[in-house]
Amino acid sequence: MSKQIVSTNAAPAAIGPYSQAVRAGDTVYLSGQIALDPDSGVLVDGGFEAQVVRALENLKAVAEAAGGSLSDCVKLTLYLTDLDRFPVANELMQRYFAQPYPARATIGVSSLPRGAEFEVEAVMVLS
Repeated sequence: MSKQIVSTNAAPAAIGPYSQAVRAGDTVYLSGQIALDPDSGVLVDGGFEAQVVRALENLKAVAEAAGGSLSDCVKLTLYLTDLDRFPVANELMQRYFAQPYPARATIGVSSLPRGAEFEVEAVMVLS
C-alpha cells in the first residue's frame, strides 16, 4: 500500500522529523498538534482554553488538507499536563465534534513540546 504525505501551511510546520499527516489508503494518521500559531510557530497566549482552541484549529487544517474534516475522525488522543482541566477540554471539543463522537483516550503527561499544556492527535477515515 502506498502512503501519501499531507502538508499544509494552514497548520504549523512539523517541529521534528515527522509529517503533519500520512494517508494510507482511506486512513489518515494526523500527527499531534499543539497550540502553535501557524504563521509564527510560537505558542499562543491566553492560557489553556486558547491552547485547546488553537490545537483543534491546527488539527482541523491538517484534516482538511488531507481531503476530509474533523467529522471524519474515528479516534482522538488528548494529552493534558493537568487532568483537572479535562472538563474544559471536553467543553471546547464539543465546538469541533458532534455526535456520534470519535473514540478517544485522554492521557495526563508531565510535559509537552514548547511548554504546551494540551496536544491532540487523530485517526481519520475517508470514504
